[in-house]
Amino acid sequence: MKLSLSEIIQKLGGRLEGEDVVVTKLSSLANAASGDISFLSGRKYASDLKKTSASAIVISEPDKSLTTIPKIIVDNPYAYFAQLSSLLNPPTSYKPSIHPSAAVATSAKIHPSCHIGANVVIGEGVNLDEAVVVGANSVIGDNVQIGEKSIIDANCTIYYGCKIGKNCHVFSGAVIGADGFGYAPQDNQWVKIPQIGRVIIADNVDIGANTSIDRGALDDTIIGTGVKLDNQIQIGHNCVIGDHTVIAGCVGIAGSAKIGKHCRIGGAAMILGHLEVADGVTISPGTMITRSIHQQDTYTALMPFMQHNEWLKLAANIRKLSDLSDKVKILEKQLALAQAKVKSEKKE
Repeated sequence: MKLSLSEIIQKLGGRLEGEDVVVTKLSSLANAASGDISFLSGRKYASDLKKTSASAIVISEPDKSLTTIPKIIVDNPYAYFAQLSSLLNPPTSYKPSIHPSAAVATSAKIHPSCHIGANVVIGEGVNLDEAVVVGANSVIGDNVQIGEKSIIDANCTIYYGCKIGKNCHVFSGAVIGADGFGYAPQDNQWVKIPQIGRVIIADNVDIGANTSIDRGALDDTIIGTGVKLDNQIQIGHNCVIGDHTVIAGCVGIAGSAKIGKHCRIGGAAMILGHLEVADGVTISPGTMITRSIHQQDTYTALMPFMQHNEWLKLAANIRKLSDLSDKVKILEKQLALAQAKVKSEKKE
């Protein structure tokens, strides 16, 4: 797609400074070529800006003096980049159709504008609203509801009774509504607990490839409005994820955890079950949360990496901390006694 900077500004806003050049592609500063437009989201990339071959740049007012190339000046270059990428790379358009190989239950209600791919299975009582897309080989269980303009990519499974809102995107391999991990001990065996809740997903949610969201045991598992989930995340039964929270790949959230709104959870973090995390909390990658968090802040529980031999020495010293603590307590008592004795002698 070819657009002049003025045409981009008409659609997305911003202020033009310099020549009204035509651009065709969005690229990083380091890899941009003539005809590309790039963006500067922070001064740490200023060295790339000096060397870039981009024909235009999206930049903030405070940073505009760093370059003389044509520029669109905005308050938030990174957010503008996201909008510009969507503008220059429009999503795939799907023709309304139901592939002949799809198996659709007679009681399913499918809007005429929907696109149903090859080998899709759609169960009884399913309701697909306007412009829903279901990719090849996906299975939509009985009584599932999917809101308008939501996209279910190929090879997804949406179990019975689950509800997905409007403008959601479920990426390939995701499983929504499988049984939660619920078993009761009895006579040295495990008795399965039926998982009779659902998964309820609000509007504008993205669910990454191969992510699993378990259905509730009794209550529903809830994913709030605007939540963004990366790939290979596990969300246990009865969890509640608050609106506009973002979760990076390989995070594990055990059952009945409640995550607040606008939280950020780094990759491979772990959150134990039945905990609560307050709104606006940031959890660093690889951190294990073992108790509830009631105050907005950033939380980290990782030891900085180092050479292996150094780590072995540090680990050995950590094992000695308990003994060292006991010795320090003894020394503190001895010091207190000695200080008391000195004071007593001075009085005499």
